[in-house]
Amino acid sequence: MGKNKLSRFAENLTFDHVVQPTFTELMQGGFLFKGKWNARLFKREAPLVLELGCGGGEYTVGLARLNPHRNYLGVDIKGARIWRGARTAKEEGLTNVGFLRTHVDHLLHCFGPREADEIWLTFSDPQIGKARKRLTSPLFLARYKEILKPGGIIHLKTDSPLLYEYTLEQIAEHKLPVHEQSANVYADLVQRVSPTEQAVLNIRTYYEQMWLAEGRTIHYVRFGIH
Repeated sequence: MGKNKLSRFAENLTFDHVVQPTFTELMQGGFLFKGKWNARLFKREAPLVLELGCGGGEYTVGLARLNPHRNYLGVDIKGARIWRGARTAKEEGLTNVGFLRTHVDHLLHCFGPREADEIWLTFSDPQIGKARKRLTSPLFLARYKEILKPGGIIHLKTDSPLLYEYTLEQIAEHKLPVHEQSANVYADLVQRVSPTEQAVLNIRTYYEQMWLAEGRTIHYVRFGIH
């Protein structure tokens, strides 16, 4: 393991806004943040927004900058990636940003019923050949239904036509309400939404910038769950 990773892991331990539960805590029901993220981490009541598979946390931090009245929590299993977003949040004095280091399969062990208001899925792995593992599969949609409040929102932003079309199929199959969708975010969607929504859609992760440089098209859909 490289020195950079070790130093990042060590620094993560010093951040009050990075939570790293053990497997035992999660599985034995001893995770103190479950159902109490606003009270224990953010120390205030506000809408709770999750970014699953947040990577370096660019979207989590970017959203927090734009919406100080909401609490944002990035979730990823890779501590070296989380470190980047956590450090940026600390350097900028953002108090509405946190990070949770865990696997997305453990969502129901980390969040209480109807605790979250929104979920962002930004450039998730399309899991080619493994539909069940896609973050918009029926398995995950069922989990989101448990942790989202009634009327909760899910955002998908992706460079993968496969994941985009698959998600639209799942939305149709489960008869979920679509609030917005576009097969081409920058050629279409940003041209017709409000300045506030434009700012949200124009947040770009490290990987998105790479994909755009390669000429890839970015897709987006925002839908509800019930």
